[in-house]
Amino acid sequence: MRDEAERKADSEAVEVGARRRGAEGGTLPPVVDAAWMAEHLGEDGLLVADVRGPNAHIRGHLPGSIPLVLGSPAPVTERAVLEELASEVGLRLRRHGVTGEERLVLYDGGDCIGACSSYQLAALAGHPEVAVMAGGLKAWQGELAQGVTELEKNRNELDPKFEAVPTFEELAGRLDDSELTILDVRRDDEYSGKGGYPCDPRQGHIPGAQNVEAGDLFARPGVPLPAEEIRELVGLPEGAEIVTYCHSGSRSAVAAMALRSAGYRARNYPGSWHEWSRHDELPLER
Repeated sequence: MRDEAERKADSEAVEVGARRRGAEGGTLPPVVDAAWMAEHLGEDGLLVADVRGPNAHIRGHLPGSIPLVLGSPAPVTERAVLEELASEVGLRLRRHGVTGEERLVLYDGGDCIGACSSYQLAALAGHPEVAVMAGGLKAWQGELAQGVTELEKNRNELDPKFEAVPTFEELAGRLDDSELTILDVRRDDEYSGKGGYPCDPRQGHIPGAQNVEAGDLFARPGVPLPAEEIRELVGLPEGAEIVTYCHSGSRSAVAAMALRSAGYRARNYPGSWHEWSRHDELPLER
């Protein structure tokens, strides 16, 4: 167990702007912390899901939570791929008893990579109210439950929300859109094109993209900086629309989570540079 100073630091590090706006009236902030979870766990209409996998869930999980493995988006955003993915995720949600009528909070072991990927998939499948628990199980100070959780399947079908996943076509068509900020959250050498992954045929960045490394948005893995510090770092007003990308969508998924905690309308482009660099018709900057 961590000491009181660490627990206080975690609580202060996750300032969720949406908590101010949405903790009352049944709405769900896009990012919650362990203190929020301790206050709301067990409420009617709140479903907490562990994305680590059924074996990890059996060994120890938040009381009342279910195992829910949704996977990660592939670094491909062609419409046919997204349609198939939305259908598969919708099926998995139904098989785990998720109806779309509940407030769904996702958590993982602590770094939030799995939870953030699952967040985007649940949103793509059409779930209207999803959140990520910052710090995951590592931040939880309460007792853990063990054993198998029985699931109740349902037949509720969600309507996919394809706008939850930015595509390369959308970004290519909005390069001159002053209402959208594209944020490259890779290292500086990747952004500049001096470094990068050898599997990518071209190096550089999406034209006009700003660069803030993903780790700079976090106080510690899975725990975003306070909202005002994130807004100062990004240099945009609360409520701005942001699309994040990295190499293959993992760093940018957690970066988008941190940005949502600061009040931004942030989405992750899972295709990221892995996809963009493979389309010779798409421009780049170095």
